[in-house]
Amino acid sequence: MAANYPLDDARPADAARDAARPGDAIERHATPDRWFHWITALTMLVLLATGLLPVVGVRFAWVEIHWIAGLVLVAAVLWHVVRALGWQQPRAMGLRWRDLRELTARERPGKYSLAQKLMHHAFAAALLVAVVTGSLMLVKVQTPFLERNPYLFSERTWGVIHVLHDLSALLAVTLVILHVYFALLPEKRMYLRAMTKGWMTRAEAREHHDPERWPGPERDE
Repeated sequence: MAANYPLDDARPADAARDAARPGDAIERHATPDRWFHWITALTMLVLLATGLLPVVGVRFAWVEIHWIAGLVLVAAVLWHVVRALGWQQPRAMGLRWRDLRELTARERPGKYSLAQKLMHHAFAAALLVAVVTGSLMLVKVQTPFLERNPYLFSERTWGVIHVLHDLSALLAVTLVILHVYFALLPEKRMYLRAMTKGWMTRAEAREHHDPERWPGPERDE
């Protein structure tokens, strides 16, 4: 009798959304998760552009664009956290000692590889620092809902906040470059397709992932 693995119960991809998909396609990323990914990507690019271009001498009215994009990012991250805890399986992204075996090709990953997990957690750390420090820096800007108060913290404290914010931005730039590079590699194109169309084939999943470590279906939404 053939073993039944969690991968065998993975949700089939929706044929109505992509008529070109093969018959054995399974869902890797649900539509809400793909929306979160691309909204986050867009807002991060806007934030990086508006935050870094003035540093190199490109002058434009960037402040309002920057903090509005920041609020969109905060909303997206909060929504993602709620969804991850309420409807998904956050343990699938957790780091485990056995993940290190992937470095010697002795073990295939579950749904997410060690590299994907590390990239996710690095992005999460960069976003956390950027969001916290950016929210504090918002008091230095006049907004419709917040009175400007640049004297809320001491000059020394503001210096620390700015340094942490800038370091998180530099980390984000590095991660974006790495993320785009690996996403465009021919052997990684299936993951790019999964993030745009939502699916990968069952054969691809079995070739690159351990079906026994693939998490079971998510709870119904």
